[in-house]
Amino acid sequence: MNKFAKQLLPFCSLIFIFLLFAVLEPDSFLTKENLLRNVLNRSSVNMIMAAGMTFVIITAGIDLSVGTMMGMCGMVGAWAMLSFSGATWEQISTASNVDLSGGAIFGGILVSIFVGALVGALNGTLITRLKLAPFIVTLGAMSIFKGISLLMNDGKPMPVSSFSVLDTGEILNIPVSVILMVVVLLAAGFVLKYTRFGRYTYAIGSSVETAFHAGVNVNRVLVCVYSLTGALVGLAAMITTSRASSAQPTAGLALELDIIAAVIIGGCSPSGGRGSIVGTIIGTLLIGFLRNGLTLCGISTNWQLVAVGLIIILAVAADQLATRREA
Repeated sequence: MNKFAKQLLPFCSLIFIFLLFAVLEPDSFLTKENLLRNVLNRSSVNMIMAAGMTFVIITAGIDLSVGTMMGMCGMVGAWAMLSFSGATWEQISTASNVDLSGGAIFGGILVSIFVGALVGALNGTLITRLKLAPFIVTLGAMSIFKGISLLMNDGKPMPVSSFSVLDTGEILNIPVSVILMVVVLLAAGFVLKYTRFGRYTYAIGSSVETAFHAGVNVNRVLVCVYSLTGALVGLAAMITTSRASSAQPTAGLALELDIIAAVIIGGCSPSGGRGSIVGTIIGTLLIGFLRNGLTLCGISTNWQLVAVGLIIILAVAADQLATRREA
């Protein structure tokens, strides 16, 4: 399988999934409301998080904590919004309705992004300084973040009913979340393809030793990669919080499955050194269309998990087979 075929396969798979459900459920699947609101708008959270995960997997790493990190960032961001608006802890904990000012909303979003970047940097530091496997570090972090989210308000959500701009807000009839998604994807694609940081990311994934001897500060780049992923998780957490009008401590649970699946399906090699933002977009849309189509066909979410898991296995198997043939 040559390089062109590897890049074409995810796109052909996306077209196949789209045409399949267009034939099975044409009246409900091919509507503007379904494609724009139910697929593209709902996929914006996954797409933003997958953009960060692309950098991680290109370095031959993994971040299993992004799902529970999103729940924690959402809780912290909501708490910051309520606190900046003058709410007492009693009002927060008893789910009292608090009017949020524009400054408080903006401040809460920044806090969520900052917290995500901070814990992402912590993941990266543990991986680089203690020479621990990314799988082990982020697996432990996944449990820690989940625990913090549940401890913050005794497992109860934090209502922020006035925070809806990232859900219902529109610019030129385009949802704000979609605009944020496009900005993130364009920026991530530019950084990955045209900057020194992007070249270093690929170099580390191809060979850590070679990158080190070429003068790349491997530890610094890896910490930045995990920090970037965390910051994007923090942004995605605020979009999710805005949609639910509350921060849910269980938000994002098991979401890492879809994120990792999208990146790998899009052509990122789990062994590192290969991947692109365009591929991640294709992979995320494929997962989005698949879940949406299965839902419209009346297939339960349990079977959807089975389908996503099988796609991950097939994508990794195809990558490994292609790698052996090239070798």
